[in-house]
Amino acid sequence: MTSEVIDDARGACQNSSMDSEAGVGSMVRWWRRHRRRSQLDVALAADVSARHLSCIETGRAQPSRTMVERLCDELDVPLRQRNTLYLAAGFAPAHDERTLDDLGAARAALDTLLRAHDPNPAVAVDIRWDVVAANTAMTRFLSQVPPAVAGPPLNMMRATLHPDGLFPSLLDPAQWRANALRRLRRQLDRTGAPELVELLAELETYPQPPDNIDDSSSESDGIVTPMRMRTEAGDLSLLYTVTVFGSPRDVTLDELAVETFLPADRATRRLLEAMAADDPQLTAD
Repeated sequence: MTSEVIDDARGACQNSSMDSEAGVGSMVRWWRRHRRRSQLDVALAADVSARHLSCIETGRAQPSRTMVERLCDELDVPLRQRNTLYLAAGFAPAHDERTLDDLGAARAALDTLLRAHDPNPAVAVDIRWDVVAANTAMTRFLSQVPPAVAGPPLNMMRATLHPDGLFPSLLDPAQWRANALRRLRRQLDRTGAPELVELLAELETYPQPPDNIDDSSSESDGIVTPMRMRTEAGDLSLLYTVTVFGSPRDVTLDELAVETFLPADRATRRLLEAMAADDPQLTAD
């Protein structure tokens, strides 16, 4: 990430989510510029005149609750930051922030999804990649992370990229490090979350490995980049998918994602099944 983008993200922390005294107009302007859109473009999409939008951004007009909602929808503002905009405009927050255990049917669906993926590792993380739930297969992998790295909170990015974590077991460390940091930068650009600025700064201080010269192939070559790692049972080649809840109305749910690691070849599938067969907890299930 360039220094300009990092500074832009720090601006999000100050203007959108952290500074309760910032005016709603300056927050709207920040998000519009962050999304790289003109006043005319946003005004047309939100069905408001460009003049009125300009007045909102400069503080000469106060938006209604409905207008705040329309602008947030158009600018794809995350729910946590939307609450800050509502407060700045003088309204109560529109979105609750429940604990994971209070998410009702969504929590049940999350648990079902995680269990269904065993023996493939799956983990639920929040916006900062802190682990909030994991299935048995992922718990087995994360148990290898030493306490000094594991936290709490246990952070998937830190656990994977820290030199004392899972990083030494990666067969493509330079490639996977670049991929993970690229994902983090995209998340930061999308959300402007201040916690991600801090996490990115930390991860970039970790020693950078030499470029990997291992040219061994897998069945996924040319399609996606697998995570290849060494274990006591043998080498694994894993694809990952990311699942989110559609149309969330709760902040916790809006920031939740399930990352699932699936076998990229037959050898990995057999190894994962064998590891599960040796796990009493999975066998009992």
